Amino acid sequence: MIRLALLLLFALIAAPASADELRPAVIEMTERAPGEWALEWKLPVSATRAMNAAPVGEPVIPESCEMIGEPVQRAAVLALLGRADLRCEGSLADEKFGLTELLGNADAIARVEPLYRPVQTFRLTSDNPTATIMAKSDRWQVLRDYFIIGAEHILFGWDHLLFVVALVLLVRAPWPVVKAATAFTVAHSITLVATTLGYTGLPSRPVEALIALSIVFLAVEVALVLREPDRMTITRRYPWAVAFAFGLFHGFGFAGALADIGLPQGEIATALLAFNIGVEAGQLLVIALLIAFLAALSRGAPRIETPAIRIATYVIGITGSFWLIERVVG
Repeated sequence: MIRLALLLLFALIAAPASADELRPAVIEMTERAPGEWALEWKLPVSATRAMNAAPVGEPVIPESCEMIGEPVQRAAVLALLGRADLRCEGSLADEKFGLTELLGNADAIARVEPLYRPVQTFRLTSDNPTATIMAKSDRWQVLRDYFIIGAEHILFGWDHLLFVVALVLLVRAPWPVVKAATAFTVAHSITLVATTLGYTGLPSRPVEALIALSIVFLAVEVALVLREPDRMTITRRYPWAVAFAFGLFHGFGFAGALADIGLPQGEIATALLAFNIGVEAGQLLVIALLIAFLAALSRGAPRIETPAIRIATYVIGITGSFWLIERVVG
């Protein structure tokens, strides 16, 4: 049990300094005129820094396409961008498109946008770094891929994950935590959909700062409750309301990440629904595992329960404070 507690703490301490790691590489082919395509790709800088090398290989283009001239690459804010012109013959159905390789746990989004036909979107992984272009877009594929993207955004998007962890540490009771997490999902779904459809939006920098502030806020409340177990903080009184309020700002953060990934035209509603269901599934998985862990810790090693939670709380608070300062000042 002590080892399990230490593993939890090490997992929190090992959280990367860059909060939102779900910024996958994106590669897309867009048909500008019959037979004339533009190939573009974007590699997040955070992924490069984490791997100490580019986590993607070279673009893989369909066999019936040829590259015109040399590709052009340039550095942008938090990304490396590349572009090339292609000349292709035929519909490209059943041909391969993607990257030569993806290293480690990196993934990528591949899009094909032909003239007068629906966009096709594929999720690439290290096991399958290329995709087969279909004659017709597959809605079930969009559902599957964006569900996985949504779940990964909770599991590997550290700022959102730490918010959920801090919420569980504060509320503890399973049903109130589930209700609060659902309120969080409803709230971020509202701003995510509204931003994606162009009805609203906020600059990314203040949004990211407010997300960090939400983590610090919950960490402070957990610390207060550890000092005074009977203290009724705002979140302990109204967990769903606090989760809903902060969820609105987290939704803008989700929208920023989803804008980097992109949505398949003609399947926007399907992709948004799958993404949100994936986020909720990821949240419920984290909540279930953490509640089970805390229950086992309370029964098996009650003497280290409070110290373990206190250390985890300090790690969460310090990490959130670092992100807050970085996003306000830097």
